[in-house]
Amino acid sequence: MKTFAKWTAAAAVALGTASAVYAEGHGASMNVPNLSYRTGPFAATGIPIMNGQADYFAMLNARDGGIGGAMIDYEECETGYSTEKGVECYEATKADAIVTQPWSTGITLQVLPKTNVDEMPLLAPGYGFSPMADGEVFQWAFNMPGSYWDAASMILQEISGGDLSSLSGQKIVLLHLDHPYGKEPIPFYEAMAAEHGFEFLPIPVGLSEMQNQSAQWLQIRRERPDYVIMWGWGAMNAGALTEAIKTRYPMDQFIGVWWSGHNGDLEALGEDAAGYRAISYNAPNPDAPVLAAIREHVSDSQAGEGEMDWVFYQRGLVISMLLAEGITAAQAEYDTAVVSPQQLRWGLENINLTQERIDELGFTGMIAPFSTSCADHTGHSGGWMIRWDGSTFQVDSDHLMADQSAIAPLVEAAAAEYAEANAPWPTQECDG
Repeated sequence: MKTFAKWTAAAAVALGTASAVYAEGHGASMNVPNLSYRTGPFAATGIPIMNGQADYFAMLNARDGGIGGAMIDYEECETGYSTEKGVECYEATKADAIVTQPWSTGITLQVLPKTNVDEMPLLAPGYGFSPMADGEVFQWAFNMPGSYWDAASMILQEISGGDLSSLSGQKIVLLHLDHPYGKEPIPFYEAMAAEHGFEFLPIPVGLSEMQNQSAQWLQIRRERPDYVIMWGWGAMNAGALTEAIKTRYPMDQFIGVWWSGHNGDLEALGEDAAGYRAISYNAPNPDAPVLAAIREHVSDSQAGEGEMDWVFYQRGLVISMLLAEGITAAQAEYDTAVVSPQQLRWGLENINLTQERIDELGFTGMIAPFSTSCADHTGHSGGWMIRWDGSTFQVDSDHLMADQSAIAPLVEAAAAEYAEANAPWPTQECDG
């Protein structure tokens, strides 16, 4: 993998149209950089995802010769989850890239305006700014297959039995990282609390408090909420679960977002954390054919013992598959092996992931069908509740779908507010 220094040197000499320059210098190849975080306080959760992303493209290169006749040059630029380093990585990698994958919501918000100027697709699967679902306003940004507001809605759907009015009079705590990522669901939960009559209490966890949350859990013990929803990441997840066990908070009333459902966070707690749940847009499936393909064709995987069965490693596979599907769609539309960033944007707007296609790709049982469009950059595939059984995560619900009738007005208003605050903001008109 290229180091940040090598990326900087590459950026200094790479000029002109991304696909043309890259094709001329490297043959039939496409550069798909990833702003990774294998170091820092969130490394434990970042590593298995990055391993899955890297292994999927390595498998395609080894088995298929890449995608549509072009090899995939997957490179990482290490950010340590730092917004400042993330912006540096974006600038250093964009010259010969066809996409950017910023990861941190903080980095996403910083590079979002830049992608309009650079005409660079921004792929943020299941993270970033929820209003990016609006493809007319955020024409270069994609957060398929689900947004944070989708996740927040599905959690409420699950705990209410599908009837949010049943939550009236109850108290719901949001234990969240005090970071743009952790604040993402607050507008949605505030709106739902006002409409359905439950009390909503956000409790922030600072970056310096992730491993010592005694003050937050003392407050939770005093408040006696009906549910605690966790928007945690990295060391915060294990810290929160440890405190929940200490305070004997009922695990079946403790639910996390999809970044708080990591096997590595739960393994040290074992049976003590049994019953904890998280929403997930990918379902763990150790028997999925894509895993057999990885084991057959990728000899230098960095995945540790048992990691390929983890939710996060498999999510990395799903994420790279979504990008590969966007590339495939663009290649077919433009009759070219090496697509440009502009062509990839069209591909990402025209993903049609049917059940037949999921099975063909070897992802049976791992993700639900969805499609994107010019206007819809999220696709809203829904997800499943997964439950920790003491040793692994198991699917613990039927397929869930977010309530788009509740989310869509919030997306429209927030997108319009963002465009106005950042005027002049370029938009596109979509048919239909």
